[in-house]
Amino acid sequence: MSRGRSRGRRHGGGQEEESSERWLLTYADMITLLMALFMVLFSISSVNISKYQTLQQSLKAAFSGNILPGGKAISQQGSTANSSHVPASVELQAIEPVTTMGASRLQNSTAHASQSATASQQVAVAAQHESAVFAHIKAQLDAYARAHGFAKSVQTSIEARGLVIKVLTDDLLFESGQATLEGRSHALLGEIGQLLNVDETHPIDVEGNTDSVPIHGGVYPSNWELSTARASTVVRFLAERGVSPHRLTATGYAEQHPLASNATAAGRARNRRVEIVMKRIYRSESEP
Repeated sequence: MSRGRSRGRRHGGGQEEESSERWLLTYADMITLLMALFMVLFSISSVNISKYQTLQQSLKAAFSGNILPGGKAISQQGSTANSSHVPASVELQAIEPVTTMGASRLQNSTAHASQSATASQQVAVAAQHESAVFAHIKAQLDAYARAHGFAKSVQTSIEARGLVIKVLTDDLLFESGQATLEGRSHALLGEIGQLLNVDETHPIDVEGNTDSVPIHGGVYPSNWELSTARASTVVRFLAERGVSPHRLTATGYAEQHPLASNATAAGRARNRRVEIVMKRIYRSESEP
């Protein structure tokens, strides 16, 4: 009898021990769900697509049926009346991440940023090509001016606004107070026109400039009319030499943009000029 009682006590103690450990299943499920909740919230707030994709793969692996290999051993320990309600093997379906409005906006913003980066790269490449074209024209024109004795009257520079060709008017383009081209200017302007046609997309502005000496009498009542007439004359000449008219504009600045002081004769001579500007149409972030 004593042995029967002893076995009864041992059997009853095993049931109590098994029942007391079943709370671990509920606790483990709760911890797992909380972990999944925080991981989903983190994935929604994150702005890194690569991390989002990594999270998606991690969630699939974490909640697939291959996890928790010891689950069967736990369900098979002992046999109680309540343990029959617990399946021997629990297959968990893979949980797909919820597509939220935040994730959609994140993908859209990332795609927009990628497109913007591609457009910036294209503009940078076009700006580099543009600068190369300007440098080529400048080198060709400088060599022509040196070879034909125009080096002192023709100056070229590459500036923020584009390729600038400065041509002094005295003894080369116009007589004093006149807007009719001198014969010796035709070859120079013809060469400039050919070089400007190397690239037929950039606009060209011809700017007339004078000194500050007022005009008394003559055809033009002021330096405004004279500077504009000279710019228009050069525009008409370039158009006749094959430069597309839709690329050309004429602007007169009178004495408003001096290069030197008008107090000296040398300074006034530098200010009497025509500037032919091949304007930029591309500007990279590194450009001023």
